[in-house]
Amino acid sequence: MKCDEPVTQLHIKPTMTVNELVSAMGKAGAYNGGALYRAVNIYEQMLRDKQTTKFFGFAGAMVPAGMGGIVSDLIKDGYIDILVSTGANLTHDIIEAIGCRHFHGTAFCNDVELRHDEINRIYDVYLPNEAFEHFEEFMQTVFGKLEPGSTLSISGLMAHLGKNLKSGILHTAAKKGIPIYCPAVQDSMVGLQYWLFSQTNRVIIDAFADMPALMDTCFTTKKAGALLVGGGVPKNFILQSMLMTPNGFDYAIQLTGDRPDLGGLSGATLDEARSWGKITEAAQAVTVYGDATITLPILIAAVMERIYHD
Repeated sequence: MKCDEPVTQLHIKPTMTVNELVSAMGKAGAYNGGALYRAVNIYEQMLRDKQTTKFFGFAGAMVPAGMGGIVSDLIKDGYIDILVSTGANLTHDIIEAIGCRHFHGTAFCNDVELRHDEINRIYDVYLPNEAFEHFEEFMQTVFGKLEPGSTLSISGLMAHLGKNLKSGILHTAAKKGIPIYCPAVQDSMVGLQYWLFSQTNRVIIDAFADMPALMDTCFTTKKAGALLVGGGVPKNFILQSMLMTPNGFDYAIQLTGDRPDLGGLSGATLDEARSWGKITEAAQAVTVYGDATITLPILIAAVMERIYHD
């Protein structure tokens, strides 16, 4: 072991840009500030590498917290090739896209009173029941446009929804031809609304129909990179996609608040993924622990600053 790289004390300047701040945090180099700096370096390389297929995992209640716009912009600008999301994030994306809103609230409240006022709480974000009434009307109308007796993949269903929206993640992905995989779509209001539709209509959603295209991509890509926001199904679905191939992920960044020592996948380290062959032995990988509503905007802002101000 050597002590050859000293910690540089961080000085804040009034005119600092986001990238300048992150770079200074990197020179300080400690804890998750240093990890965020390394994540910025890795993500920049991943986006600049034209041979890399760029996966994005999207878990947690990120759209209610205002993070959906970042994902939509990344898709629009060509920085996401494959999006894997929870159904919940896509539900809230639709709610925003049809003109309903999430509202600032408080985590310190009487939830029984909120229930009586028909307000749903996501930590300190409020969403009135009225939004779900509009959501149900929209979903049933759009599902009604599906061809009776047809069979769709889950990504096909997401594209169909996106084509009937005018903004948001689903809309942008459909416009750009970017697949959205939602392997646990049943675990969401989107899934519940489709179940309701299926009671009186015959359209089959084939849960395995997305696998051939996904596997083709994994077998043929020269390199693969993943930005994982949160864990859960999106994280595992992305990382396990390489298990059937001789390849692995060459770049991997994880933004999480979960602990690794409890054995859960959401907190599992990326080094652990190397033991499975999901990430290559030489992969550039880093985990940043913290609230993704802080780390994600800083990460993207710093990388975009570097890319657009070369």
